[in-house]
Amino acid sequence: MGAEAKSMEIKKTQHTIAEQKISTKKVQEFIGDVKSEIQKITWTSKDELILYTKLVVGTTFCFGMAIYLLDLIIQATLGSFNYLLYLITG
Repeated sequence: MGAEAKSMEIKKTQHTIAEQKISTKKVQEFIGDVKSEIQKITWTSKDELILYTKLVVGTTFCFGMAIYLLDLIIQATLGSFNYLLYLITG
């Protein structure tokens, strides 16, 4: 039984070493694939980035002002309804 246990341990060790080689190879392939994909990316230029940033800030400001004005209109409408209700009910 002792010889069988040793041979099983040797097989487990060999199997583990083979798995480590395979996983190392897969990691290297993955890193190579990531590098090649990053090289395919077309980055925006500095001028485009500045333009897009200005557009986003301007659009955000315009939408914010529109929401603010709409809120003022709703408040005024509700305030006038409240005043009319006060006049009617006393």
